[in-house]
Amino acid sequence: MKPTFEPGGNIAMKIPPHEFAATLSFYRDVLGLRLIEEEKPSIVFDFAGKRLWLDEVPHLSQAEVWLEITTDDTAAADAYLKERKIVRCDGVETLPEGFDGFWISNPAGIVHLVSRKGD
Repeated sequence: MKPTFEPGGNIAMKIPPHEFAATLSFYRDVLGLRLIEEEKPSIVFDFAGKRLWLDEVPHLSQAEVWLEITTDDTAAADAYLKERKIVRCDGVETLPEGFDGFWISNPAGIVHLVSRKGD
């Protein structure tokens, strides 16, 4: 049975240090988005009800966008995605202890967090 998937509430931009200040200024000063929280190395803005995370990542050479997908059953989602040869990439970032989710990459190489609804 196919699990249900829905867009999650988080969008992350992983940004190299040489682009971080200008990118932060763009969202804060140019667009005037509302700041939700600031906890280095992350800054979070309200993005039409979604959380737009700006994360400074030292080892990157160019920015990346990561998306969140939610599901009611992460175990079923994992099995379903594996059957369809979707690549898991849990090594991209450590998730908090006890967090019910995992990382995948779509065919174009965009990272997605698959998490249980409500987490």
